[in-house]
Amino acid sequence: MNVVNVGHAIEVPVERVPERTALVVGDHRWSYGELETWVQRVAATLRARGVGPGDRVALVDNASVLSVATILAAARLGAASAQMNVMLTVDELRTLVDKVGARVGVAGTPFRANLTGALGDGAVLGEDDIVDTPDDTTVDVAADDDALVLFTSGTTGLPKPIHISHGVIDERLTFYAAPIDPDVPPVVDMVSVPIFHIGGTLGLLVSLHAGRSVVMLGRFDSGAWLRAVEQHHVARTFVVPTMLQRILDHPDFADRDLSSLLQISYGAAAAPVALVERALDALPHVGFSNVFGQTETLGSYAALGADDHQARRKLGSAGTPLPGVELRIVDPATGADCPVGTPGEVWVRAAQNVTSDWLRTGDIATLDDDGYLHPVGRMRDTINRGGEKFGPIEIEDVLRRHPAVRDAGVCGIPDDELGQRVAAVVVPVDGQTLDPTDLRAFAAERLARYKLPDRIVFAADLPYSNLGKVSRDALAAVVLAEDGAG
Repeated sequence: MNVVNVGHAIEVPVERVPERTALVVGDHRWSYGELETWVQRVAATLRARGVGPGDRVALVDNASVLSVATILAAARLGAASAQMNVMLTVDELRTLVDKVGARVGVAGTPFRANLTGALGDGAVLGEDDIVDTPDDTTVDVAADDDALVLFTSGTTGLPKPIHISHGVIDERLTFYAAPIDPDVPPVVDMVSVPIFHIGGTLGLLVSLHAGRSVVMLGRFDSGAWLRAVEQHHVARTFVVPTMLQRILDHPDFADRDLSSLLQISYGAAAAPVALVERALDALPHVGFSNVFGQTETLGSYAALGADDHQARRKLGSAGTPLPGVELRIVDPATGADCPVGTPGEVWVRAAQNVTSDWLRTGDIATLDDDGYLHPVGRMRDTINRGGEKFGPIEIEDVLRRHPAVRDAGVCGIPDDELGQRVAAVVVPVDGQTLDPTDLRAFAAERLARYKLPDRIVFAADLPYSNLGKVSRDALAAVVLAEDGAG
């Protein structure tokens, strides 16, 4: 069955409000009509490079009209943009490029060299390469054809591609659809998180489909966030808890006019109840929502809404399932449903999922008597540092490449600001002396900054089990014990 091509998510606002501001990045603005022209120009450029149905276009960029146009243009051609973290190194990008089989890439100027290193000379397009002649050709797509590829951590700890179909995104856009009234000033949304996160991409597409004006932050900075809300009269946005804390802590917070804010959603990492209560006190006119989900569920499958926040009810929970979502709490060992209050793995079934069957999320949680979901943790060892999720194995592999390192184990340790920080227990080669600063510098040449160990502890050996597996809990205990002793 054919569905609406996601590349035409802006079709209705282009027809009804072509002069309305669609996109704001820094000091630049583009109307819906201008954005449509950009999409057609990028589509023409990609088609000339041989991009067509089933292809993957590697995309490495922050907020820009180029990145937005690439997402829509690739989909129109029957291809899919594969959005990659701008902080990844050449080696890391090459791994992702190989996973999805991308032959062509698009990158912002600061990131072009790294993506070129991963894809090869001549394979990466920048803004100056986009042709002036528009191309309005669109490829018919089926519901299960890929429209986007995003990346998340897999059970091995290495990034894995999540293929998101036109049908799944079309369902989400329909769910959030609202009539566009040309005579009513547009709601202003802000994309505060990177577009290579599901929260950024989905929020962008939903906002544009609804004909809203979208402010995009190139890189989060709490001062810039406050200025943007005041200057553009932002009404709605999504943040991770670390961002929320830094916004509240900023010295200009009390002096900025934030009266336009109507709704702040937060998620992607656990939010301390004390932080949420502080935000409610500081912004009493704002409706807060805690959203809980993952890339495979195309964002949230449960939410704690504004009414619960206003009543200070069930803070710290993930709320209740969204309409159309089925939830089970399952004992991973037996496959049986867990009783109320007993932790188990969250299984989700919904039209928004990347699979039509029950999705085993890897989240451990409980359901209470009122049907509220209370997250406990993750089944796997993924580290969640301020909303950036990644596995320990790739960090261990890099540390072990150092000639003075015999072995290394990596884990997440609790942190009040970021949720977790990265810690490493390193075993030096006999007779070798290592300096933590030098080891971090070595890793910084091979890993994105957010993956670098914040704490490095040296030990004679790692806490391996009888099965030869390193215990992440034991690693954390070693680090925390040394911190306590220090």
